[in-house]
Amino acid sequence: MKVMRNQLPSVQMGRADQNKSPVGDRKYNLRLAGWTGSKVCQPESARGPQTDGQRKTSPVLTSEDPSCRYLAKLSSVGSISEEETCEKLKGLIQRQVQMCKRNLEVMDSVRRGAQLAIEECQYQFRNRRWNCSTLDSLPVFGKVVTQGTREAAFVYAISSAGVAFAVTRACSSGELEKCGCDRTVHGWSGCSDNIAYGVAFSQSFVDVRERSKGASSSRALMNLHNNEAGRKAILTHMRVECKCHGVSGSCEVKTCWRAVPPFRQVGHALKEKFDGATEVEPRRVGSSRALVPRNAQFKPHTDEDLVYLEPSPDFCEQDVRSGVLGTRGRTCNKTSKAIDGCELLCCGRGFHTAQVELAERCSCKFHWCCFVKCRQCQRLVELHTCR
Repeated sequence: MKVMRNQLPSVQMGRADQNKSPVGDRKYNLRLAGWTGSKVCQPESARGPQTDGQRKTSPVLTSEDPSCRYLAKLSSVGSISEEETCEKLKGLIQRQVQMCKRNLEVMDSVRRGAQLAIEECQYQFRNRRWNCSTLDSLPVFGKVVTQGTREAAFVYAISSAGVAFAVTRACSSGELEKCGCDRTVHGWSGCSDNIAYGVAFSQSFVDVRERSKGASSSRALMNLHNNEAGRKAILTHMRVECKCHGVSGSCEVKTCWRAVPPFRQVGHALKEKFDGATEVEPRRVGSSRALVPRNAQFKPHTDEDLVYLEPSPDFCEQDVRSGVLGTRGRTCNKTSKAIDGCELLCCGRGFHTAQVELAERCSCKFHWCCFVKCRQCQRLVELHTCR
């Protein structure tokens, strides 16, 4: 007996062949969008009043440097329901505009994926010298992402993963007519997440900038590799979820399905890859160019690793032109010896200590029926900020 989870009404995969698993199949990408290609961008943002220790990001549309900003631009707009909106999205190249027009219903998912990527980047780097925050009129991740640093590697990877994740979720929830549950996975009775469609759409939409250049430049090779590493982070962490059915919770019938991992788990995985990223250089291999480790003693990187071309700045001092905010005014941990500790985060400049009053809920009591009532208590805490 088979029980379906969230059975979707006659949704289809569009032009893709549903009888084959499209993950890793470049032909699937061509069938999906009618073309291949792209590059993940670094988004634009504006910032309202905030403290240096609590910088937040609010993406807006701008026209500067189209290399990697279109995803954040998408994250800032409302629903994309008309073809004219695609034309107005500055930063998209013509092939992306064409795909936007052909796949209007998917573009809202792309927008959500872009916002997911921004939020996850800022979470993962919240205690680092570079914390994914922004300056007015500069891209969300700063101009440092236009350089071939390991920070750029992470941004491209998390952005590509965000698009694949959001499109996959939209497929399985029945939001999109062109795709639904993954019917290529045999032996499952539930509605498996259609990661194949999500990955393929991300490949087609995100990679087109690099492929339109012929993927011959060092930076194009780096971006394409990291885009794919981001998508691999989802694929390698796919999980099985099950639900039991039966009298009194007995498991007479079990419904199972494959599901994408929480995006926070994807962020953690890519952050680990960031910490162990490989510095590479382009080299002629046969008739093509490839990226190889700069240090010959290092083992070759895999498809799941992040790669970068040049060292990162130290991010200690503010450099408006480069989009580096510096660490002055950032909150630090006095007792930590890690990167969030005052010694490292403040770059040896020392730190200020102040007594601040913190409001907390306390003396909470449950009242029948049914609410919890608490008092508000004040307590003094020490706050340490970088000089």
